Amino acid sequence: MGSHGYSKASGFSAGQAGDAMWQAMDQLRASFDKRVGVRMGRGDVRAAVLALLHEQPMHGYQIIREIAERTDGRWKPSAGSVYPTLQLLADEGVVTAATQQDRKTYSLTEEGREEAAAAAGSAPWAQSDTDGAGPFGVVPKAGVDLAQAAAQVVRSGSAAQQEEAAKVIDEARRKIYSILAQD
Repeated sequence: MGSHGYSKASGFSAGQAGDAMWQAMDQLRASFDKRVGVRMGRGDVRAAVLALLHEQPMHGYQIIREIAERTDGRWKPSAGSVYPTLQLLADEGVVTAATQQDRKTYSLTEEGREEAAAAAGSAPWAQSDTDGAGPFGVVPKAGVDLAQAAAQVVRSGSAAQQEEAAKVIDEARRKIYSILAQD
């Protein structure tokens, strides 16, 4: 069977298998982006709020918009995460709220300015990306890169090349699990 042959065992051609692999890649990438690109930890919300308020007083929706802009849309925290964080910071005496034009505008207290200065550079958009892997790390990027290479082999590789690629991927999977097994 060549790259456009028909496999009796699978019931579809290699071209159809390649198309299915590309669709699976797109679904994987979309689900990865959705899970990883949107959710951040509570500490990230706190760090982002402190960093923004260190620059200037803002209201909650300004904070949400600024975070989305500074992360190029990868993270848009919900009001349900930002406002409780602002309330917690107010309870801790780190921020104060003043109503201006029917909106609560938050600003840092002296204690808040000290905490924000100490945490300078900890906002999600301020962290370095020197490895080119993006803000989520090298392993997810490597996984997507591997899946793209596998999809290309399915799409244009011969049956022998596809078998060889499957062996390489199986070996990589075993090696990755062995890393977790190390102490």
